[in-house]
Amino acid sequence: MLTEIAPPAFDIDLELLYATADNLSGAPIYRSAVCLLHPDAASRLTDAIRLARGIGCRLRVYDAFRPAEAQWRLWHAFSDPTYIADPRLGSNHTRGVAIDLTLVNGMGEPLDMGTGFDAMTERSHHGRSDLTAEQQRNRAMLLGVMVAAGWEHYSSEWWHYQLPDAGRYPLLTDAAAGGRLM
Repeated sequence: MLTEIAPPAFDIDLELLYATADNLSGAPIYRSAVCLLHPDAASRLTDAIRLARGIGCRLRVYDAFRPAEAQWRLWHAFSDPTYIADPRLGSNHTRGVAIDLTLVNGMGEPLDMGTGFDAMTERSHHGRSDLTAEQQRNRAMLLGVMVAAGWEHYSSEWWHYQLPDAGRYPLLTDAAAGGRLM
């Protein structure tokens, strides 16, 4: 049911931070760095990859499918529903139809978005006018690529995109990933 997102099938950079201690919890959330999406989301990601290439960039993916078990770990580390979906209600990551990512330039360097990934502050929200012109432009480019590829943005996180009508997809556990993440 889930599609593995990895080169060479997908021309992206992977930096799956929840498989490392370099995330808001301070400990690995996943036991292995596996990137998965629902096939509908994988198809839209292919469109986004093509559009990013057209502006001389690549996509760097930080997170995609997040099993329900992982959502609980994140919730226990940072239980602010503005940034981490309450696992009792479900996350669109847990449906396999949300992705966290950024743009990187031709040299593989991430574009300056004004904050890092998972900076759970108001500076991470879309539409900020207190960022530099370059940071605003970079966020606008990512937004343009993703929206043109059929994704919706989440207003509180510049890095988070999801499929429209994400709620119609079921919530999944690690069993949907063959037990590969947890």
